[in-house]
Amino acid sequence: MRTAEGGESPGASPPTTLVDGGIVMGSERMEMRKRQMTAAQEPPGSVPGQHGAGNRGSNACCFCWCCCCSCSCLTVRNQEDQRLTRASHELRTEFPTCEESPTPTLEEVNAWAQSFDNLMVTPAGRNAFREFLRTEFSEENMLFWMACEELKKEANKNIIEEKARIIYEDYISILSPKEVSLDSRVREVINRNMVEPSQHIFDDAQLQIYTLMHRDSYPRFMNSTVYKDLLQSLSEKTAEA
Repeated sequence: MRTAEGGESPGASPPTTLVDGGIVMGSERMEMRKRQMTAAQEPPGSVPGQHGAGNRGSNACCFCWCCCCSCSCLTVRNQEDQRLTRASHELRTEFPTCEESPTPTLEEVNAWAQSFDNLMVTPAGRNAFREFLRTEFSEENMLFWMACEELKKEANKNIIEEKARIIYEDYISILSPKEVSLDSRVREVINRNMVEPSQHIFDDAQLQIYTLMHRDSYPRFMNSTVYKDLLQSLSEKTAEA
């Protein structure tokens, strides 16, 4: 309200103005004017909120630097994982369906019937026995036994540790489809020794599986068509000669 002298009273409200159909107080209009003047003084192409960016140097793109660093770390980690995977694949013993061996003689095949040791000591005997085990879906017993034999030949500590881990994953782990049947005592001993495995870490387990094959599978093998057909074939060839 105005005084009698034509001026404004000290408690008068600041003038108002209409902007886009709305009422803006005088103080708010001054703030808008300041923002407009600041924007007009900024050089073309500049982005608000980036004042002083030139003084930050390499920190100007901190986010990008962090991302690049993370990518580099991930790349190194992936390369290391790939190297370990290749090394594991190279050390993993993939036994062929049959070991290389000459055709067994009739005397050798007859000797297999005398003892399980005679059967297991020759590649031809192991091949015939593996063929039979496949029909009973228990070939993993022979594969585990053979893997343990290969482990015993190693002398390099790093290779022993890696092969022991592979054997454990393939035949000892309860998650493996090729898990062999072992008692809890043997499993506990293996689990403790896996911290620092030696080439004889699976000796007790190997003996247990050897005994299982001897008592369970070997008698059935001797009565199987696999053994009888081989024996008959060799007998006929010997008779013809």
